[in-house]
Amino acid sequence: MSDRVWWKEAIVYQIYPRSFKDSNGDGVGDLQGIISKLDYIKSLGVDAVWLNPIYKSPNDDGGYDISDYYSIQPEFGSMQDFDELLAGLHQRGLKLIMDLVLNHSSDEHPWFVESKKSKSNPFRDYYFWKPGKNGHAPNNWPSFFGGNAWQLDEQTGEYYLHLFSVKQPDLNWENTALRKEVHELMRYWLKRGVDGLRLDVISAISKRTDFPPTDTVDFNETIRRYYSNGPRLQEFIEEVRTKVINEYKDVMTVGEGPGITPQNALDYLDPEKGLNMIFHFGHMFMDQGPGGRFDPIPWSMTDFTKVFKTWDDTFAKTGWGSIFLGNHDFARMVSRWGDDSSYWRESSTLLITLLLSMRGTPFIFQGDEIGMTNTKLKAVADSKDIETQNGWREAQKRGMSEDQFLSLANYSGRDNARTPMQWDDSVFGGFTDGHPWMDLNPNKSRINVATQTTDPHSILNYFRSMTSLRKAHPVLTYGTYEPIETKDDRVFAYYRQEGKEKYQIVLHFSNENSTFPIPLNAQRLIGNYANESLSLRPWEATIHKL
Repeated sequence: MSDRVWWKEAIVYQIYPRSFKDSNGDGVGDLQGIISKLDYIKSLGVDAVWLNPIYKSPNDDGGYDISDYYSIQPEFGSMQDFDELLAGLHQRGLKLIMDLVLNHSSDEHPWFVESKKSKSNPFRDYYFWKPGKNGHAPNNWPSFFGGNAWQLDEQTGEYYLHLFSVKQPDLNWENTALRKEVHELMRYWLKRGVDGLRLDVISAISKRTDFPPTDTVDFNETIRRYYSNGPRLQEFIEEVRTKVINEYKDVMTVGEGPGITPQNALDYLDPEKGLNMIFHFGHMFMDQGPGGRFDPIPWSMTDFTKVFKTWDDTFAKTGWGSIFLGNHDFARMVSRWGDDSSYWRESSTLLITLLLSMRGTPFIFQGDEIGMTNTKLKAVADSKDIETQNGWREAQKRGMSEDQFLSLANYSGRDNARTPMQWDDSVFGGFTDGHPWMDLNPNKSRINVATQTTDPHSILNYFRSMTSLRKAHPVLTYGTYEPIETKDDRVFAYYRQEGKEKYQIVLHFSNENSTFPIPLNAQRLIGNYANESLSLRPWEATIHKL
């Protein structure tokens, strides 16, 4: 029996503040906007909110380039607004998980501004500085956002490491003084009363500090072998847990982990010294070729279901996983894994059934509860994302046309998830009274919260039914997971069981009909079609109690 704790039972709703709700007409979502929607969030049946970064930032990479960890981005509001938001969540029995970016800072952070001044500056060692080799970068490491991961600084003639944007220099966790600063800023937010921390790219805080050149063209392999899971990783995580987290009761930590594999996942999750859970990317990187995001490769349902089995096996005895099918860094859930045209409602509700019937803590991204879909950029210039802009520069060097690149960006780019939330069918979708920072998806008139609130068969109301079902049946949280072998690989079926209680979940990932035996006397608890059927209809999802 697993230890029963709130963060295993929580359903977490992820908010991308810039795109959630604008309260003052400047076209940018803000904290007062979120406050105005707290009753809506509560009505979803979720237990916690994960907020993407809201700290002061030049916003080169959607706020993941922090210039001051102790203040709120002025566009989002003030610290007073933050305290009001936290109090409003707590009054409704909801918890807040803050997103902390600790692998890198902004190049406008005072530490880096000092660090650049001279080789002898006391802050120099807060970052990774290296002399070049034969007039080139110290090694051939590629950045997540294209190009080399080293940037020459003319002032001192040395290069600094940035695994992400050139404006996101990597912090040097080998430096004790830097780690103390990090512990201090974590304490600051925990003292304010936040309930959990999502630690961005935590897998890279210990990297190969001998900086050998990468010997593979496979980007995800480079992440695994050079950027992540470094020699001091467990030591750094243990220090955070014992010196900071343990001072606060019931705080949850979840680490984001590109480069985490089933073989090393438990290194992060020691019950006494580690994080509580991690985000792995087994399924999220499944359709990426050696070139990463803009190098798509085909994936199969067999690959998809295998990821869930592999990771469930990893956490079967110890540790805890997270379940997610989309977030701010990936395409929209229904456009990626479902059918966002003919079977938009059915495939959205099937994916919600999957999310909320798996073992692990489910995370749902804003808008997925109403089936928001990918957007269609008409020109690369319309993209608001640094990764897409840099990807296009790299693609041009390879002779790719804009149309070819746009088809890749519209499939997997991050703009897809970042279009403003669709509240109603008004001009700007109820998101803002001003001009939105990013164009809304044109389908806002058809896909929005207002329309779905009153429709008993809507995706939104199905989501609410699923959250209450999960809460009513703890076996869906804590029970064992056992895949059922099927002749049709488009059928993803599994049992969840605890003691004598047993449930059968059947998910049909297909536009055609199929069949799957339902045992006699099984009680149908929920399904995304109105009535029972002897055959499996397109994108049908059912949960039966056996």
